[in-house]
Amino acid sequence: MAVTVVSWNIDKSHEPWRELIQMDADVALLQEATPPPDDVVRQRDAALPPAEGVGPLDIGPRDAWDSHSWNSDWWHGRGWRALYDRWPMVVRLSDRVEVEWFKQISPVGGGEPDEIEVSGFGTIAAARVTPKDDSIEPFIAVSMYGRWSGPHPSVKTSWNVGYADASVHRIISDLSAFIGHENSRTHRILAAGDINIAFGHGFGVPYWEARHRSVFERMAAIGLEFIGPQMPDGRQAKTLATGEPEDSQNVVTYHLRNRNPATASNNQLDYAFASHGFHESVEVRAMNAVEEWGASDHCRLLIEIADG
Repeated sequence: MAVTVVSWNIDKSHEPWRELIQMDADVALLQEATPPPDDVVRQRDAALPPAEGVGPLDIGPRDAWDSHSWNSDWWHGRGWRALYDRWPMVVRLSDRVEVEWFKQISPVGGGEPDEIEVSGFGTIAAARVTPKDDSIEPFIAVSMYGRWSGPHPSVKTSWNVGYADASVHRIISDLSAFIGHENSRTHRILAAGDINIAFGHGFGVPYWEARHRSVFERMAAIGLEFIGPQMPDGRQAKTLATGEPEDSQNVVTYHLRNRNPATASNNQLDYAFASHGFHESVEVRAMNAVEEWGASDHCRLLIEIADG
């Protein structure tokens, strides 16, 4: 059998959960997620037959995705209601696979086999996925979210939005824990998500192009191949982003809040990577046609892992 994985930034919304349980997918890698709404949980708990479109959804234990479970209380007293309120998650969607979640701990230089050291809260969730029919070897599935951050308060800057590459570099460091050999073909890692950077350009600014490029180069350096999506595996924007090369194969995966899937333009923020060798059996496409976009400002990435 093939294993179907969906990567999706669901923008802390409820409707994407309802769409997910209607898909015939096995695993979801979510970003900016909160636990599913009550009606989705009730459908799951009612154990409706698969023909009615409801699978055995499971988000795993809280300490696999909620940084409140391991982070210190340094943020208390700052007027924040919580450290964070939207998370990367690895979600089981079908009973065709088993999912073993890694509990998150601080980066202490050690840990147990069922733990992952995390250096940034709200950036990563990881699990081991095992098809029950043994048609595909187990693999590590990682949901990535490039959280925005900014310069230190002492720095005078005009970067009001900040930057996401700092968070992504932390993610790459955390991913490195699953790499223990120079031969990348010994690893089976799938990592996907919204990393909030551009591929192949820096919106017309060489400085940002170099910073964005460093993320993809570092992924390659640890043996993770960039697998897209790129044209023709998705719809390309009608107009290029500022500074985007004329031969760019980027596909649109995000629309601004004042736009919609039909008017989405210029933005690919969602990507997938897989271990060299393993990547040969993985295909990814952007579900970015207007009629299939889904109930979020990001479209879904549909990732198929073939047997053999």
